Amino acid sequence: MRLPLTVADFLDRAVQVYPERTALVDEPGVAGSLGRITYAELAGRARCLAEGLQRLGVPRGGRVAIVSPNSGRFLTAFFGVSAYGRVLVPINYRLQPEEIGYIVEHSGAEVLLVDPDQESLTAGLPVRHRIVLDGQADAELFGDHLPPEQRRTTQPTWSAPLPGEEDAVVEEDDTCSINYTSGTTARPKGVQLTHRNCWLNAVVLGWHTQLSDRDRYLHTLPMFHCNGWGMPYGLTGMGCPQVVQRKVDGEQILQRVEQEGVTLLSGAPAVVAAILGAAATRLERGEALPGRDRVRMVVAGAPPPSRVIERLETELGWEFIQIYGLTETSPLLTVNRAPAEWAGLDSAERARRLSRAGTPAVGVRLQLAPDGEVLAQANHVFAGYWRQPEASAEALAGGWFHTGDGGHFEVDGPENGQAAGRTSLVISDRKKDVIITGGENVSSIEVEDCLYQHPAVAEAAVIGVPDERWGETVKALVVLKEGATATPEDLIAHCRDRLAHFKCPTSVELRESLPRTATGKLQKFKLRAEYWAGRDRLVN
Repeated sequence: MRLPLTVADFLDRAVQVYPERTALVDEPGVAGSLGRITYAELAGRARCLAEGLQRLGVPRGGRVAIVSPNSGRFLTAFFGVSAYGRVLVPINYRLQPEEIGYIVEHSGAEVLLVDPDQESLTAGLPVRHRIVLDGQADAELFGDHLPPEQRRTTQPTWSAPLPGEEDAVVEEDDTCSINYTSGTTARPKGVQLTHRNCWLNAVVLGWHTQLSDRDRYLHTLPMFHCNGWGMPYGLTGMGCPQVVQRKVDGEQILQRVEQEGVTLLSGAPAVVAAILGAAATRLERGEALPGRDRVRMVVAGAPPPSRVIERLETELGWEFIQIYGLTETSPLLTVNRAPAEWAGLDSAERARRLSRAGTPAVGVRLQLAPDGEVLAQANHVFAGYWRQPEASAEALAGGWFHTGDGGHFEVDGPENGQAAGRTSLVISDRKKDVIITGGENVSSIEVEDCLYQHPAVAEAAVIGVPDERWGETVKALVVLKEGATATPEDLIAHCRDRLAHFKCPTSVELRESLPRTATGKLQKFKLRAEYWAGRDRLVN
């Protein structure tokens, strides 16, 4: 017997096993908030959305875009759109109107769902149906107009297909979502993730993070970002209560962890920094920190500084788990969760090892190209870029996905009676960010990690700049913490005490801020541009 693997499976299980369990704790006090609802109601609202899209004439395979921070209606759309055979197009709500308009047009979306906070931002975009998610304009789509008992269902999708679609089957190789990359150097590309991609990513990620029906999850990671890394699917399948957080606020996160009994959350290193900042303020006031020995935090987006990892585990007592991947891989490729063999390590060494990308997730194969680029194979590698066959062929050349990241493998020494340690992937740089100085390769990430360990440093970006003697030399651009002081000479000396001298910055420039994309990534190409202006090549 063979049944297609589709994201409907997760909601189908939830409504059959946990119909009366809390599914969602939506952000209170905002337009369109769903409040606290059960899995029976989440399934009912997803069904209402699917029926509403059908009434609007959106066919199977039709695209439905959404521009919204985290919300209960966004969570509903993961299932009301994709589980019933339409294609969800999550869009970063921090983008400018022109960028959003490009994605809507390029994806061919017929419907644009818009959070009230983005209503004016998207007002002039040409799209067949533009609907504001405020509980009024979208009332019929989400079942707000129905009495409570009619906003619930315990019927799985396979036993109650939409009228007129009884014979239509969602296949696992159908496109589930089109997720657009941030596009730091060019127009964003639409990553086609299939139901099979999303299903397997959710299951494998849930397995590696020990997701269970005892967990309570806090949505700090944007749902638009690679479908919240696929967490909404696995959480729903296990019947986990899901608490919505619309914006990153360290103190509010700590409050939610405390009030809602949160055991699991995900985010980029910037989220960790916000939490640690709020925790430090609490400690200054003599207040307790919540979640010790209970919370697991999954981090990705960039290798976080090892000192940040150490603080999360020692000061808060939360477990740190790092994953590595890309939107094109749904996103999971590697997992770094401390194994039992590390039990005797001191906190600094444990944090150093946790700063690596980690080991391949189940079903993932990795290898390095001759130039050090990380290549991957997995069942959750994407189907290709939407309407860009040449870019798809390039990314998947030779049957491997080309990540564009440079890396190497690092082997732990024998420990705890083991004959040999495990092999972990280390992401040393984006290939274009490797600095070659005097014939030596320098990882900007490693230098940045060192700078972040200085108590005065808030942000750091390390780039290669032209040098007559060495070809390229290492330059650091640094933002200091508010009220902190440090000279460029102090920071260079700090690095020289900790790194091989050829890796250390030869110059440090203090800045007020550093340019970032809407998803928080440093735009190093902008930082490098002024130093390489007028040259035919950006290497020396």
